[in-house]
Parts: sequence; structure tokens; C-alpha cells
Amino acid sequence: MRIRKELWFGLSFMFVIVAAAAVMLLRVETITDGHLGLLMLSLVVVAIMLGFPTAFTLMGMGMIFTWFAYHGDTTRTLDLMVQSAYKTMSNDVLIAVPLFVFMGYLVERANLIETLFKSLHLAMARLPGALAVATLVTCTIFATATGIVGAVVTLMGLLALPAMLRAGYSIPIAAGAITAGGCLGILIPPSVLLIVYGATAGVSVVQLYAGAFFPGLMLASLYILYVIIVAKIKPAWAPPLSAADRVVKLPPLTQQLTTDGDRHAMGGLLAALKGKRNAGVPLSHLLKQLGIVLLPGLLFALVATTSYRSVTHVAAQERYAIEEIGASRGDAGGSGSGLAEPEAGGGLAEPPAEGGLAEPPAEGGLAEPTPAAGGLAEPAEATAGALPSPAGASSAPPAGSAAETRSAPVPAAGAAAEQAAPDTLRDAPTWWWVCFAVLGALVTLFYLFLSFARLEIFKMLLASFFPLMALIIAVLGSIVLGLATPTEAAAMGALGGFLLAAAYRRLTLGVLKESVFLTAKTSAMVCWLFVGSAIFSAAFALLGGQQLVEEWVLSMNLSQVQFLVLSQVIIFLLGWPLEWTEIIVIFMPIFIPLLDNFGVDPLFFGLLVAMNLQTAFLSPPVAMAAFYLKGVSPPHVSLNQIFLGMLPFMGIQVLAIVLLYVWPQIGLWLPQLLYK
Repeated sequence: MRIRKELWFGLSFMFVIVAAAAVMLLRVETITDGHLGLLMLSLVVVAIMLGFPTAFTLMGMGMIFTWFAYHGDTTRTLDLMVQSAYKTMSNDVLIAVPLFVFMGYLVERANLIETLFKSLHLAMARLPGALAVATLVTCTIFATATGIVGAVVTLMGLLALPAMLRAGYSIPIAAGAITAGGCLGILIPPSVLLIVYGATAGVSVVQLYAGAFFPGLMLASLYILYVIIVAKIKPAWAPPLSAADRVVKLPPLTQQLTTDGDRHAMGGLLAALKGKRNAGVPLSHLLKQLGIVLLPGLLFALVATTSYRSVTHVAAQERYAIEEIGASRGDAGGSGSGLAEPEAGGGLAEPPAEGGLAEPPAEGGLAEPTPAAGGLAEPAEATAGALPSPAGASSAPPAGSAAETRSAPVPAAGAAAEQAAPDTLRDAPTWWWVCFAVLGALVTLFYLFLSFARLEIFKMLLASFFPLMALIIAVLGSIVLGLATPTEAAAMGALGGFLLAAAYRRLTLGVLKESVFLTAKTSAMVCWLFVGSAIFSAAFALLGGQQLVEEWVLSMNLSQVQFLVLSQVIIFLLGWPLEWTEIIVIFMPIFIPLLDNFGVDPLFFGLLVAMNLQTAFLSPPVAMAAFYLKGVSPPHVSLNQIFLGMLPFMGIQVLAIVLLYVWPQIGLWLPQLLYK
């Protein structure tokens, strides 16, 4: 019987793992618990490749080797399992997983992808490789809205692959664009992978989302640039759209105004408002079309005005709050120490004389600076008698609770300062001017080249592209700007997906039941993986496997660059037989403790890993995206052709990882700007 190549590869990989483990155990003089931990790691990888469920394999191996580590103590073994499972299930971050997955399935069931793809490929009809470019843009938007790789690849395989094959595209280009674009959901927020990595590595999911935004856009842009270059150099691989395919049919009322789709839309609509030129066309229709035309300009003006005010104005209340914080540390109320002494019955008590913090001596101690010496003078309002001190009282404020002392050092003076101080202005930052110039140029080009045909394409985008973008911006913007936690934003996204499906009349009881079922199935898989990973990691650490790995890596005297290269190569190779979930939950707990030794930021490492882990879906021979596409492609499309189309996009992924390492600010600039 002939064995398939994929099976040969899997068996060979398992043989290498088992042989390496056997050589390691035979070469050591004494087999320690740490070596048992490495043996457990090897057996887990082999068992997963044999097809055993990942979560239960992790739990089973963890329990067996924990029992060995405790020398047969079943009670302690079960206690470790319960504690690890409870620690995982009490993690609040994981609540966002089912909510984001539910949002993705609802958006997918709303069936926006067909209208979105059609409008995008008409909007980009003049670009080389227009269908492939539209496929990548559609995949990027849908991957951002859903984050479900299998769903995006399958839907685009049903929709875009037949259209590209009919247009004469080569099978590798078409297959590569679909599979690479569909896998962007692993990296671009809101990504379930980033939530899982954040929970595993203890990194803020909010900062991971902010950091992954620009690397995701960079990778998508590199894909699009590659397709355009290939279509320009080899037009036979990606032929341009014919004139018939680029035709946009005008609605009947618009045809009464003009039959020329290339006529400028704004001029034609304004001319139709007067005289007899609008005969047969209702005024309401003309005003509605003009409102749609003016919408981008009005939106740009609104965004530019509000954002300019927010980045240039500093409120007086914010300045007063900063002064108040500083005043509580210094000479707030005229006291010698700057902090009032609380009462014995509440607040912070005075430390005991023996062993506590004593008053500094008068000679050589910290004396109160005098105004003549250039120190901090008493506030004018206080010295003028705003709060007169009773005769014989000390300069310290009255005793009270610490909270009262910090809340308002001089209420009357603070109120006067807040009323008198106006808002201050500062220059707009450079990034605002860059965004303003780019958006202004786009709006200007929109109005310069807005024909009636392009107006119809814009209306199609309003019905498909902009609702999705509004949902994405609402979810990601609330997370990145700190308006909501990832869990709260996920709940808002789930509600938005629900309303979006209802608005497009796709929300039926069957769709809702299917979405809930698939959400429960996916969430259960992720949660069981976390439980299994927690038990496995606890057993691995208990056996000393983590310490053994650290000692081995540190003994090689690697530099930071060498460590990053080694770790990314290992993750790249693991992406062949394993999926990203298994790599995150099994191997990230091994890599994360090593980061401090090499001075690597866990946030930056997570971005590299997220970009690298797309190879788990794109790297032959175990490329899940290829099998998703093969399942819905015509019979003449072979698996080898799909693999051939994937290879250039894998090379682009490696290039993107190198660019991210050389210029880490691609991923770190936004988190540093927002959360510094």
C-alpha cells in the first residue's frame, strides 16, 4: 500500500523526536526528574501528531508524570490538578474568547462577504491583479471582524476562487491569495491568539492589540504589493479585468440624469437641481444622492475638528489635579513636613519611637526651605488668610484622616485657581498632521474622480464595507483607547454582530442556534486547552524540566539576536506538525521565563510569535488553510498547486518578521504612545 507524503513526513518527524529523546536519556549518567520532564514533552508532541486530542493528552501526560514526581502520592497529584484547573478557569481574560468568537460567527452568518468582495473588486478594477487584491483586502477586513481562519478561507474559496479562475488567474496565485489573506485573522486584532498568549505570558491583551495593529497592516500590505508586482510582470498569471467585468450598472433614476457612467457625479447632481434637467427625477432622490456624496467630506471635517481640539487643548482641571498631587508631597498647607499627622483613631498611625522612622535632627537634617532662599513659598491665598489658623496653633493642618489631608490641601485656593486658569494650548503632534494630510488627500481624490459609476460603487461599500469597519473601530478603538476592557469590548462586539445580522435580515433562529453551538464548541476547546496546559506546565516545572531547559540555553552563551533567531526557528518548525493553540499552551511557558535573561520584552516577543505562528496554517505539508481551501475548490485544483501558491507568501512572512525585528517600533510605537 502506498503511503501519502504527508504521512511519511509525520512519521519521520515523530521518529526524529523519539530518537532525540532516546539519545538524550542514553547519554546522561543519571536520569533526573528534569530528564523525565523533557521525555514528557517529547511524548506529548508525538501523541498529538498521532491524532490524540490535545487538551486531554496534556492533562493525561501531566497527571501521569506528576504522579511519578510525587513518588506515587495520588492525593497530592489530584490536588495539583484541581489547583491548576481552578487557577485557569478563574482567569477573567478568557471571558473575551467566547464573546469574540460569537461576534465572528454572527458576522460570518450575516453574509456580508459576497457584497464586500464585489464592491471591492469593482473599486480596484484598474489595479493589476484586481481580483487577487480585492480578495486580500476582503480577507483582511473579514479576518479582523471574525478572526476565524477556517471560516474566512472557506468562504473566500467558495466566492473568490471561481471568479479568479474564470478570469484566467493561475491556480497558485489565486490559492495563495486566499490562504494567506485568510490567515491574517491570527495576527490582526481582535485575535483569539493574542488573548491566549496574553493569558499565558501575563502580558496585557490591550497592549498586544495595540502592538499587533501595524504589523498586521504591514503584512497585508506586503501581500498586496507582491500580487501587484507579479500581475505587472506576469500579466498571464493575473490578467486585468475586461471592460465588461468593470461595467457598473446605473439605477433607473440615475439613468434619467445621464447614461454616461464616467460623468462627474457632483457636477451632474448640482446641475440637475435647477431648471428642467431634473424632469422625471424626484427632488428627494437628488438630495439623497447629494447627501451621500457630501458624507465623506462632512465626516472628515468632523473627525479633524474634534481630534485637533483633543490633541491641542489641555484642560485647566487636569493641570489643577497635577498641581494638587505635587502639593500633597510638599508644602501644601504650610506644615513643616508636608504630610499632616493623622489622629490615633484612624488613618495612618505615627510609627513607634523605637525602631520606627524618627524625626530628622535639626542640625544637618532636612529643613523647611525659606522663601528668601528660593524655596517653595506659601500659596498666596493661604498667606492672605483664606484659611486663618487659630492663635497658638502649629503650622501643620488640623489632624484628620489621610484621605481628607490628600483630597484638598487648600479648598478655597484650589477653587479660585480652577476658575481663573483657562485652557492652555499646545501644538498638534506630528502624527496628527500626517494623518490629517493622508486623509485629506484621500478625500480630495475621492471628489476629483467621483463619477456616477464610482458613486454606485461607493454606495455598495456603504452597505458592506463601512458597517464592518464601524463595528471593528468600535471594538478595537474602545480597547486601545482604554474606554473598555477586552471583555467589555468583546461583549459590545457580540451585540454589534447580533445587530448587524439583524439589520441584513440574516438573523434567524437557525443562524442563532448554529452560532451559539459553534461558539460553545470553540470556547470549550480553548478552555480545555488552558486547563490541560496548566496541568502540563505545573508537572513540567515540578519535574525541573523548565530549569533544565534554561540551564541548557544559558550554557550556549547566546546573544539576544541569537536567542530570538533560535526561538523563532523552533516556533517555525513547530508550525509544521502543530497548530498555534498547541504551540502557545505547550511551548510558550518554556520560552517566557527565558526572556528576562536576554532582555527581551514579552510584548515584542508576542508580536514576533503571532506573526510567526501564521506558518502553522501556511507551511506544508500540514497546512490547515490548504485543506480548508481544497475542500471547497474544483476537482482540477490539486493540493500541490495550493502548496506552491503558499510558498511566496511564507517568504513574505519571514520578511515581515525581519522587518519587525529590525524596526521594533512598527509594533511598539502605538503601545508606547497610548500607555507610556
